[in-house]
Amino acid sequence: MQEQHAFPFLREILLFLALAGVLIPLLQRLRINQVLGFLAVGALLGPFGLGRLAAGTPWVGYLTFPNNEDVAMLAELGVLFLMFMIGLELSAARLWAMRRWVFGTGSAQVVLCSVLLGGAVYLLLGQPPDVSLVLGLVLSLSSTAVVMQLLGERQSIGTQLGQAAFSVLMLQDLAVVPILILVKALGKASGDGVLLVALGAMAKAGIAIALIYLVGGRVVHPLFRAFARQRQPDVFMALILLSTFGIAGLSFMAGLSMALGALIAGLLLAETEFKHEVELMVEPFKGLLMGLFFMTVGMGMDARQIVEAPLWLAAAVALLVLLKTAVIAPLLRLSGLPWGRALEGGLLLGQGGEFAFIVIGYAIASRLLDAALGGRVMLAVGLSLFITPLLARIGRGIGDSSASRAHEQQAALDGAELESARGRVIIAGFGRVGQQLAKLLTAQDIPYVAFENDAKLVSSLHDAGVPVYFGNAARPELLRRVHADEAPAIVLTMDHPSSALQAVRGIRREFPRARLFARSRDEKHARALKQAGATVVVPETLEASLQLSAFVLEAMGLNEGMVDRIVDQERDLFAATLVQDIQHKAPNKVSRKSPQL
Repeated sequence: MQEQHAFPFLREILLFLALAGVLIPLLQRLRINQVLGFLAVGALLGPFGLGRLAAGTPWVGYLTFPNNEDVAMLAELGVLFLMFMIGLELSAARLWAMRRWVFGTGSAQVVLCSVLLGGAVYLLLGQPPDVSLVLGLVLSLSSTAVVMQLLGERQSIGTQLGQAAFSVLMLQDLAVVPILILVKALGKASGDGVLLVALGAMAKAGIAIALIYLVGGRVVHPLFRAFARQRQPDVFMALILLSTFGIAGLSFMAGLSMALGALIAGLLLAETEFKHEVELMVEPFKGLLMGLFFMTVGMGMDARQIVEAPLWLAAAVALLVLLKTAVIAPLLRLSGLPWGRALEGGLLLGQGGEFAFIVIGYAIASRLLDAALGGRVMLAVGLSLFITPLLARIGRGIGDSSASRAHEQQAALDGAELESARGRVIIAGFGRVGQQLAKLLTAQDIPYVAFENDAKLVSSLHDAGVPVYFGNAARPELLRRVHADEAPAIVLTMDHPSSALQAVRGIRREFPRARLFARSRDEKHARALKQAGATVVVPETLEASLQLSAFVLEAMGLNEGMVDRIVDQERDLFAATLVQDIQHKAPNKVSRKSPQL
């Protein structure tokens, strides 16, 4: 016992670190969302799970969390850093660049979902207006952690849907500030003066936040500039912790929550030149602290209620997802997304968010919300998180199916035009490299036809008269339609290495005599493309280094002719090495030696 007093919560800390050390790589290997994994483990090992057996079986107590109050302090730490990281991502420049989505679509989503969900709580559960308002606002928020991880796993963050979802989530993160202030105000108010007390508290909180932001900005930035010049990691981390906990403490002294202060600290650092360095320093702890937060949330979820009130919970989760999807999908459609992708976005954002656990916890602590009702709502939010991967998969199927039908219709309209595309250069991939090539071909009056997988880019360029079409150039039927066997050249400029390699193999298999020019990332990728059958391969890294070397040699006084000879020799040396490597790996194949790479 003496050791426990000397180092409080040592058993809980060791157990969490052991679980995190096993869980994080295991979840990554199994491609399971980390948020859901930590929630499930928290519910399993918490006081409502196996932790109930700790009293009768002592050894179980060493492997579970019988009392979640023992890790409440650690959970608060996780909340603070979660809010800090969110504030760090909400820079003013980023918000302004996406202002139409953030303040237009995002604001409309929060307002409409709050009204509908709050009205449902008021009418169906018979809760008073203040509780209905808080629950409506809380349930209008979605999970930034879950949605962004799902978008990242399928590499969709850069798509139009990904940017729209990210913008809505940014506004929701901003909405947490007034929601936290409102909960604190309503917890102190009573009687008919609830609205006036709430408005007064919001005004005071706004002044306090402005003062903290202004004063903090005049202290934090000079502090980092003065002490971060030596670039010592320990000093930099100390400054980050000092800023986070210092501003969180000021926020608490002003009558606000510490979580709100941590958010302000992140916002302050997001406006400095140290933002990216701070992100790198905090990144190793981000997943760990978020895992701690979600595990403690899972400990507070009583899974027995699923058996006690299955219909109530199923109806609550279904109503939450359906109402939010019914609001978000039309808003995304009005903002420019096609119906299929808009419905996909509605299902992707239809769950409750992690801030519900924070806000409902504050509401229960301030006696604004009944603990039993709050527990059920948190369990419903948790269940909605668990079904989000399934909803996202369904939504993606709807979006892909809708996009395929639209592209088939467009292909039918473009069929006649493609049939006439005989004897043209074929460009596969119409990004920056493909567009530059098209510009040079157009200047020399050389006809071409291009294919690109980005539907938005294709639509905008095609409407402008550019001969670019949606499609994958690795598909033989598409290439036959544009008579690839008669094309003077097929040029692959796509960014993704595996896509380029797949296209080379498919084109060479169907059109063995085609002159195939390919762009590669580096020398290793160039060898793979050449071995797959590319006629000419141009490695980006090699050409960039040769061009840079040429400029340096000219600056050192060498004449242009000598520089050209040196560069050509290096290029020919690599080409010869490339051909020799291929001949060594495939001695039975006929090599078509070319002066190019």
